[in-house]
Amino acid sequence: MEQILILDFGSQYTQLIARKLRSLKIYCEILPCSSGVEEILSKNPKGLVLSGGPSSVYDKNAPKPDSFIFNLGIPVLGICYGMQLTAHDLGGKVLKAKKREYGFSILSVAGKSRLFAGIPKQIRVWMSHGDEVKRLPPGFKPAAKTPDIKFAAMENPERALYTVQFHPEVHHTDYGMKILENFARQICRYKEIWSPACIIEETIKRIKHQVKDNAAICALSGGVDSSVAATLLHKAIGKKLFCIFVDTGLLRSGDRDRIGKVFKKQFRFNLKTANASGIFLNRLKGATDPERKRKIIGRTFIEVFEKEAKKIKNAKFLGQGTLYPDVIESVSVKGPSATIKSHHNVGGLPEKMQLDLVEPLKFLFKDEVRELGRKLGLPEEILMQHPFPGPGLAIRIIGDVTRERLEILRKADLIMRQEIIKAGWYDKIWQAFCVLLPVKSVGVMGDERSYENTLAVRCVESVDGMTADWSKLPHGLMRGISSRIVSEVRGINRVVYDITSKPPATIEWE
Repeated sequence: MEQILILDFGSQYTQLIARKLRSLKIYCEILPCSSGVEEILSKNPKGLVLSGGPSSVYDKNAPKPDSFIFNLGIPVLGICYGMQLTAHDLGGKVLKAKKREYGFSILSVAGKSRLFAGIPKQIRVWMSHGDEVKRLPPGFKPAAKTPDIKFAAMENPERALYTVQFHPEVHHTDYGMKILENFARQICRYKEIWSPACIIEETIKRIKHQVKDNAAICALSGGVDSSVAATLLHKAIGKKLFCIFVDTGLLRSGDRDRIGKVFKKQFRFNLKTANASGIFLNRLKGATDPERKRKIIGRTFIEVFEKEAKKIKNAKFLGQGTLYPDVIESVSVKGPSATIKSHHNVGGLPEKMQLDLVEPLKFLFKDEVRELGRKLGLPEEILMQHPFPGPGLAIRIIGDVTRERLEILRKADLIMRQEIIKAGWYDKIWQAFCVLLPVKSVGVMGDERSYENTLAVRCVESVDGMTADWSKLPHGLMRGISSRIVSEVRGINRVVYDITSKPPATIEWE
């Protein structure tokens, strides 16, 4: 398969480069910038993209690739740090800029360039840099400038080396997609039209070859990733796949029934449901700290899953819905970062169970997984459901998790979802959920004083969950949600709406 390789120098936008190329039907993968020439050549790339990054090329420990990559005869596109690195390694000069550029700038294209073909002479671009190229390397010519920097793009067409100081991958850059497409299609001569559907047959063959006559098990949560991964595995090995659904007692109303209806009745999976709600609730007694809740749930999940898995004979493989962002982060060039909170998804199964992994989705992004799921015939109610955290409703109850509080939250959450769906807003929202607060307030219900719980409703709009803004729901919809919850759910007499963006807040409350 033809592909473009992206070398990651630690930019927050690296994954965005890959997503934009994939949306152009161009297959690409991301490798750490430390990857050797042999590893790069083993991928047989049509072109290389050098990402941005937070370092300065003149720093002592600045990340640098094997300098021989510029002599491979493979087209290169350097972005931001990638441009500075190209200039520095090939004999140019990079210095700290007199005026740093952050945000919008006006780019003026100089002369004809294959990279800027079909693009106006002046466009708005997104800048984020504190260094700049002061002298071009031998053989390079300027391709664009801004009011603040002389060399905002440079190129050496004879060697197929192109660089830009701005970020074509971000939404704010005009014609950014066209620039990336020009590089891949015109300069790299990438011819194939790639889509996730192209890999179904190949993935099924690979799974068959890997599993052979052995059995595989899969933790099926009913979420998008595990559902698509399990369906691919089922297509490949049929009855040799054994899916285990662990009912933690922390699910939303309807989740368990939907899994049985879709996967057991419709797709005829070997599906075992482990009803472990009593165990989870017992172990969560008195746990109010969110990190403690997560650890309790994670350990208990592994214990229950492992117990059920041991009952399956000849199980040598574990199927998981690992996605490409997880793979990228595991080999990222970035240094240690602060832990904001444990990941929502329950992990750790392979270490505990000593099974070989089967990860059919590990080179796909979430939107691509959904597209693949449609080709496999999965219903939209599975594919387009809002993100739901692995610890479930336990982290949407602030404070003690009890059976009574879970039932209150379940009923309120169902009403909220029903109203949003009825109003046609479900698909406009990235994530919508309710949070039961450890706060009681005075109310008047039926001419009597009440002293009941407060419920927060959280609806956000986002592209990838990295940043988010609160959804501006119509007032009539908000009124309907509040009215129904207070009227129909015993134990709630006040509903509030969260209008905080991410950042500074996270999407989930815990």
